[in-house]
Amino acid sequence: MLDQNKILKMKTLKINKLILLFVGLIVFNSCVEDDDFDTPNTAVEEPVLTGPVVQISSLAGELAQEQGNGSLDYTDEETTFSYTFNENDLFMEGYVVSSDEGGNFFEEIIIQDNFENPTIGIKLLIDVNPLFIRYEPGRKVYVKLNGLAVGITNGVLSLGALNGNEVDKIPSALENDVIFRSAEVQTLVPMPLAFADFADDKTNLFVQLQDVQFNRNIVGDNALTYASEPSDEFDGERTLESCAGSSSVIFSTSTFADFKGLTLPAGRGNIDAILSKDFFGEVFNINVNTPEDVNLTSTDRCDPEFLECTGASGGGAAIFEEDFEGFGTYASEGWDNINISGTDTDWFISSFSGNFYSRISAFSSGNTEADVWLVTPSINMDGTTGEELSFDVQANFDNGTNLSAWVSTDYAGDPTTATWTILDATIPVGPASTFGNFETVGPINISCVDGDMVIGFFYEGSDPSATTRYHVDNVIVTGN
Repeated sequence: MLDQNKILKMKTLKINKLILLFVGLIVFNSCVEDDDFDTPNTAVEEPVLTGPVVQISSLAGELAQEQGNGSLDYTDEETTFSYTFNENDLFMEGYVVSSDEGGNFFEEIIIQDNFENPTIGIKLLIDVNPLFIRYEPGRKVYVKLNGLAVGITNGVLSLGALNGNEVDKIPSALENDVIFRSAEVQTLVPMPLAFADFADDKTNLFVQLQDVQFNRNIVGDNALTYASEPSDEFDGERTLESCAGSSSVIFSTSTFADFKGLTLPAGRGNIDAILSKDFFGEVFNINVNTPEDVNLTSTDRCDPEFLECTGASGGGAAIFEEDFEGFGTYASEGWDNINISGTDTDWFISSFSGNFYSRISAFSSGNTEADVWLVTPSINMDGTTGEELSFDVQANFDNGTNLSAWVSTDYAGDPTTATWTILDATIPVGPASTFGNFETVGPINISCVDGDMVIGFFYEGSDPSATTRYHVDNVIVTGN
């Protein structure tokens, strides 16, 4: 009898489950009439703004007036202009040009005034990460200015929350009260910009650097990564050269970027990037959103034709040497110091801790061109063989490599009329914000040069785009 009751209960339980399943199917089918389900509405609706809209240029003008200037002073990081809280809302509009998806930007949005042909840009500081999901490049945004402040931070125009006397990040809790997405998304058109046209008012703009390449010493067989070398701290700084001239710029990548371990491309081409400044606001830097913006696909590099001597060299005694000891400020006996650009930047003798050297920099000179030669006395090569050249260089406050070494056998006092051949000299790259160390360049094989020759050190600087400070010392030519 007990077994029959158990069997009866089991049958009853199965019947109840079938009834529940049947009822569930009826309810489900009554709620869904077909196989199509409504998807969430993720479309961005155009925001309803509660006040007038101004351009980024208006913010720059307000700050310039607060500085007491007719134009914006990008070196003044003490002055700010604040937009007060009141019943009248005010908005700024612009287009996003940065993306933190790759990790090269962090808690900031770079905004410019138009998606093409921009004239001014601004950095919006906000304590939010990531941002690219909501504010992708090309997205038009409105920023509510009430309670925010505008100022210069790290050398560029910035907008954020006022913290004491400086512009700081907007708290994350205020994001939706401050930034409003437009439904408009445009394809950004990078603005072509030559190295010579870098200027403070071009920072925070999405630009295209045309016909460029990385310096030959950091690509190829011994190529560096974007930012994962042992010496990279916070940022990897690489020298990017223009094939249209001899100028260069610092290509900067965060050590937190997810592409930092990629090898630098060895080719030549274009790069779409954002023009910025280094942490100290002194040196122009280039930052990319993604390595896909680096389009160096041509194998036809624009490296110069260096002097190539194939004969045996090395092991000889010094036939010429100079340590720059015992000379006046601007004089080295027998050396020529010639500025061919007509400005007052020159090589001069300086010292530190008792060590003397020849020094040059265009920093704060105001010279848009500072092309200066430092030429050795004549050196006769007929009585020796296997000659080599070496010298020491200290690169400081690096703003791109703009020093090169040359040889001439027909120099007669005017470097513009002499025939020069560039030497394959690897000029050191120094730190961006302090002094580097002296490094020996060479030995360079110059054994195929005959007769009387001179070595010329050519500095091609400009203020503010090429201001690296160089110290040259211990110039030695040896021969057997």
